[in-house]
Amino acid sequence: MAPVSLKTIHEDLRNLQKDMQFIKHAIAEDFELSKEAKKQLEEARNTPRAEYVSQKDIEKEFLR
Repeated sequence: MAPVSLKTIHEDLRNLQKDMQFIKHAIAEDFELSKEAKKQLEEARNTPRAEYVSQKDIEKEFLR
């Protein structure tokens, strides 16, 4: 593991600040879902829970 210096901590903090600014900007934007996304969302909301496949069943199928 590389030694930690004040300079590396400072660089890491600056990078975190940049990332946070990006995230805040992305959250603040007013996005509109596409028609296809709205359609899929509506279909998902109208699907009864009984039709969903459980996580355990998925794991049984794919993690053999």
